[in-house]
Amino acid sequence: MNYSFGQVSRMPKKQYIHYMKYVRQDSYKVQNTIELSEISTFEDFDKSDDTLKDDLRDIRKKLGKFQDTLYAHGKYGVLVCLQGMDTAGKDSLIREVFKDFNVRGVVVHSFKVPTALELKHDYLWRHYIALPERGKFSVFNRTHYENVLVTKVHPEYILSENIPEIKSVENIDNGFWKNRYRQINDFERHITENGTQIFKFFLHLSKEEQRQRLLRRLKLKEKNWKFSPGDLKERKLWDKYQQCYEDAINETSKPNAPWYIVPADNKRAARVIVAAVLLDALKKLKDVREPELEDKIKANLESFKQELEKEVK
Repeated sequence: MNYSFGQVSRMPKKQYIHYMKYVRQDSYKVQNTIELSEISTFEDFDKSDDTLKDDLRDIRKKLGKFQDTLYAHGKYGVLVCLQGMDTAGKDSLIREVFKDFNVRGVVVHSFKVPTALELKHDYLWRHYIALPERGKFSVFNRTHYENVLVTKVHPEYILSENIPEIKSVENIDNGFWKNRYRQINDFERHITENGTQIFKFFLHLSKEEQRQRLLRRLKLKEKNWKFSPGDLKERKLWDKYQQCYEDAINETSKPNAPWYIVPADNKRAARVIVAAVLLDALKKLKDVREPELEDKIKANLESFKQELEKEVK
């Protein structure tokens, strides 16, 4: 087993040391077959919560500046996919990691149960139309992988898709799921070949930490609204969900669209990991830079400045 970021991009020594706070040799990218039970759900980098908060503030500012340049460059879009069990911290991670972005530079899509309109199309349709524009980030809070996760745990949900050859749950066999993994890999290969950079993060939460977070929702009045009895029903299927996640990750972590397994029991560290992965990888896009002005305009910058300075206030 080996899952790692790969090489850190070249940067000045001082900045390189700075980013070494987040990037370790035994990092998080899935490059070979994994078993989730063997991977830790906790990380704190031996740092206090306040230090992790400060570190995240620093790195997300750099991400925000990068997005400005990405927009001006106008050739890449970035798709960030977040998956995890209930209470894994997806919502708060989105809020904290993308806080310093231009609000027009990032769009968040939360995929719930498919609507009647969405069920009139194939299962990937609603994800295609939510892909990022060139120069922007899209964040999928739950993703196209729900179609090989929750539907694999509850195969009866597939019947609502009205797939011609699926007449009953008995028609949904291993071959069906293998075909879905292939379709998802094809989808991701197609969009990456057309300029979309994909990052897939699995927020790896322990069952005990989920229990504590669910209890917190029940004990704190201001958190009650987040609780649903369905959370407990799905919790009873924990082992089945873990197996489905493991299968999906192993089938679909590809060089063009890798999975990252992020320890999620410590929310602050998880946010730092996700932010660091994004910035480290995106900085390797060496062609992303602000476009040059036309020579004719550059030659007249001084005259344009003088024209404005001569205006009467």
